[in-house]
Amino acid sequence: QVQLVESGGGWVQPGGSLRLSCALSKPIFSFNFMGWYRQAPGEQREVVSTITTGGSTSYADSVRGRFTISRDNAKNTVYLQMNSLKPEDTAVYYCKVAWFGNNYWGQGIQVTVSS
Repeated sequence: QVQLVESGGGWVQPGGSLRLSCALSKPIFSFNFMGWYRQAPGEQREVVSTITTGGSTSYADSVRGRFTISRDNAKNTVYLQMNSLKPEDTAVYYCKVAWFGNNYWGQGIQVTVSS
């Protein structure tokens, strides 16, 4: 089993920044896939950004250039730095990892961007 604990969400004005953290209960090198997803009210869950064990990253077109995914191997934590936030970034954000063929999700954390 893998536990994921997300933190760092909250409310921010448009143009502001937040950093999400996803603390993992297993060594980060044991995951072959880590990513952030989000789900807005009435919408389907969508991928925001992913990072592989090798360090390859990907971003949704809507966040490319504004969001940055990274990891801290010593802390077994994955981050999502979100800059220049827009109201349309408002959603519940989820951390997801793949571990030995199984997917594990965090509990989700609310991000609200409004004035």
